[in-house]
Amino acid sequence: MPLLERAHLEIVRAVEQHGSLTAAAEKLHLTQSALSHSIRKLEHQLGLPVWHREGRRLRLTQAGEYLLAVAHRLLPQLEHAEERLGQFASGERGNLRIGMECHPCYQWLLKIVAPYLAAWPGVDVDVKQKFRFGGIGALFGYEIDLLATPDPLHKPGLVFEPVFDYEQVLVVGPGHPLRGLAYVEPRHLAGETLITYPVAIDRLDIYTQFLTPAGIGPKRHKPIESTDILLQMVASGRGVAALPRWLVEEQAARFAVQAVRLGREGVAKRIFLGLREEDAGIDYLRAFVDLARGYRAGPR
Repeated sequence: MPLLERAHLEIVRAVEQHGSLTAAAEKLHLTQSALSHSIRKLEHQLGLPVWHREGRRLRLTQAGEYLLAVAHRLLPQLEHAEERLGQFASGERGNLRIGMECHPCYQWLLKIVAPYLAAWPGVDVDVKQKFRFGGIGALFGYEIDLLATPDPLHKPGLVFEPVFDYEQVLVVGPGHPLRGLAYVEPRHLAGETLITYPVAIDRLDIYTQFLTPAGIGPKRHKPIESTDILLQMVASGRGVAALPRWLVEEQAARFAVQAVRLGREGVAKRIFLGLREEDAGIDYLRAFVDLARGYRAGPR
């Protein structure tokens, strides 16, 4: 009989997620006594405790923390495999879960989803925006199937395919003194309020590829979550921003903003779709990648 069973990992994960034996037992459709018995049996077989008991609270031991890490790594893979096998058995295609690792990627993705759903009626699409800044772990954890990112992190077991090239530009409002320039230099932003998405500076292209190499920073840095509010702020003269040229051109009529090139040569960027190597041959994943590669953004 194996020392460690799947049920043990599910118990460790459920107790950690739900905070108590009672809630974990309810989630796992067990009685509390049955769950407690499983825990005692596991600890007896292991010869060491999994939890420290502090009154009604349970705190994981070092061994318990290790088991929890194993549960987070293995259980999603098993659940993903069961879901996929069930789809094979029933003749279904399944779900395509896409993680977003950049804000503008979401605007681009919306243009791909509609024709994809029309072409693949047997596939549902779910977009996981919470993975905008940590999608690699979600791919390895089988929480998503595709990751849209402008900054691929190449790891064994993952494949990143380039699907869309774009130019990162400065966005200015009406009447802004930089509006008529052919391009801006880093010194032009030294007195500006720079509005960006709430991302670490070392992941913002306007810094890493433009300002920081020149040793220059903006007068003020203001993070804003919403693309519409960001553009409204720029249009109202509250600051400047950096966005893909195609997005600025699409929104120019709504917000009276204009794109100005960053530097004489511009800042070139590319969107990638990342997936697990083992899934590279799945037809409906491949179809999404091919459709995304064929899309060209811009005003219609």
